[in-house]
Amino acid sequence: MASSESYPDDLLYHPEHDWARIEGDEAVLGVTWYAQDALGELVHYEPPDVGATIGKNSSYGEVESVKAVSDLVSPLSGEVLEVNQKVVDAPETVNEDPYGDGWLIRIRLANPDEQTQLLDLEAYRKVLEEA
Repeated sequence: MASSESYPDDLLYHPEHDWARIEGDEAVLGVTWYAQDALGELVHYEPPDVGATIGKNSSYGEVESVKAVSDLVSPLSGEVLEVNQKVVDAPETVNEDPYGDGWLIRIRLANPDEQTQLLDLEAYRKVLEEA
């Protein structure tokens, strides 16, 4: 069952509908409620390898839904520390809980200053209004 529309105010957002939860020198990344709703039910998640380096604004994997295949756009640069195996095994977890169990990867930040370029909730809501 899909989750209700929500956008936690403790997250930072990327205009491509990805989110980041900063935890010291690490960040957990995922897709927003808007992204999973637009995609529809997810049926496949192609994650990056642990140890891979990902770049801000670059693709780091794919999600496939019944509607389309979409690139995941990283809001921050860093080294992949962990992939959420639960989402690999059950991609629909993202639809059910995009900010909790549906997180995608954990990274070690390569450039912590990049987070200042992300959107807070108020700025992200303006992106949604224009979508």
